[in-house]
Amino acid sequence: MTDVPLHYATIVEQAEQVRSRAISPVELTRTYLGRIEHLDARLGAFITVLSDQAVADAREAERAVTSGGPVGPLHGIPVALKDIIHMKGVPTTAGSRVMDGFVPQETSALVRRLSRAGAIVIGKANLSEFAIGGTVDHPFGTPRNPWGLDRTPGGSSSGSAVAVAAGLCSAALGSDTGGSIRGPASFCGTAGIRPTYGRVTRQGVVPMCWSMDTVGPMTRTVEDCAIVLEAVAGHEDGDVTSSRTPVPDYRECIRDGVRGLRVGLPREMFDFDGLDPEVGDAVRKAVGVLEELGASWDELSLPTVPHSGAAFIAVADTDAAAFHSTWLRSTGDDYDWNTRTRLEAASLLPASAYIKAQRARSLMRRELLEALDRFDVLLGPASNRPAPSIESATGRPGGHYQGQGDMARRRLTSPASLAGLPALSVPCGFSGEGLPIGFQLIGKPFDEATLFRVGHAYESATGWHAMHPEL
Repeated sequence: MTDVPLHYATIVEQAEQVRSRAISPVELTRTYLGRIEHLDARLGAFITVLSDQAVADAREAERAVTSGGPVGPLHGIPVALKDIIHMKGVPTTAGSRVMDGFVPQETSALVRRLSRAGAIVIGKANLSEFAIGGTVDHPFGTPRNPWGLDRTPGGSSSGSAVAVAAGLCSAALGSDTGGSIRGPASFCGTAGIRPTYGRVTRQGVVPMCWSMDTVGPMTRTVEDCAIVLEAVAGHEDGDVTSSRTPVPDYRECIRDGVRGLRVGLPREMFDFDGLDPEVGDAVRKAVGVLEELGASWDELSLPTVPHSGAAFIAVADTDAAAFHSTWLRSTGDDYDWNTRTRLEAASLLPASAYIKAQRARSLMRRELLEALDRFDVLLGPASNRPAPSIESATGRPGGHYQGQGDMARRRLTSPASLAGLPALSVPCGFSGEGLPIGFQLIGKPFDEATLFRVGHAYESATGWHAMHPEL
């Protein structure tokens, strides 16, 4: 392993050290627990820390190594779960007072898959309430970006991104309905993937939008992302939305490079008033790196992109309102102001508007699939700006919420969500204020492997992923 501190080492490095007995799972777990104890009061990454259980699981993992027993790809690796993922006997809050006191009696299939791969669950990560985004008052503390504590880490997988970026765990699971993995990954300087809809089971996960929710990993490198996704992906009996499409070995071709690959740049993701010039410059430089590595690129037009944010809100918020209808009537005052406002507004959306949004969604999917017949991947910014202040990123009454900026961001992340396609965020630079910038790759259905291949090639030629915040 390099001279990188253990808490910032990659999963690849940590797993090799565990297998060779250079470090023990107990040492690694205690390292992260120590950092959580020291730093998380400032960062707000975790809602629940499973200290005793994590150490006990680490001891079991250590015994398996010393006895020569089988070890999985994540053996002894501490991971965090976004707190919408159920673990038996551990509270699931979904970041809301509404679920206060709820303790699931079953464990999500995702946790079982992580356990089979050898991972150790270190805690439940903070989030925007019910994974909806824009929470004003987080009941379990406001998550803060480790690159600037006055800046938002993005939503809704806020704590997952903070925990990975700050070296509080090796990896975390987040969820992405309309950008809730990609946005926080971009703001915090991590890799994060929204898998193809249906690639990863959502059994035992609190829903936001039934037809767009996905669960995926957030890690410090693209290769680590591939390892974790492979561990949790695949069909699950009882989950009618999980696909039977076989899960490939994502690392098999990850080092094949990008020579000969075709990259499409949607004009509507680069040429609009809401794009910060620093972000546009950084992403175009990333395209130049891929070109130097042998990829070709060309521009294309996706005319529905400017309307995708509105279509997404019409579909996702209405679906969420249907799920929350009973709670809104019985415990409405327990919701955050912004969450309640969005859900109640969506409850009043006319059916005709919802149907029009679904038609726009079908058009968006067709446009993307036709573009991906011409290109291997599509590339654009993962966010329209670096992380804004926490105040401007929420809808606090009388505050400084930048609604137009929010819709500018959604035009970048909503298309893949509406189309059910995989999308990967990769760090590609920093703003003048020292805040991370990321680009986004969108791929063909169930072709996460090509996204990992392109992202890994870029990482190998640059060093942005190896930079860490000073805490």
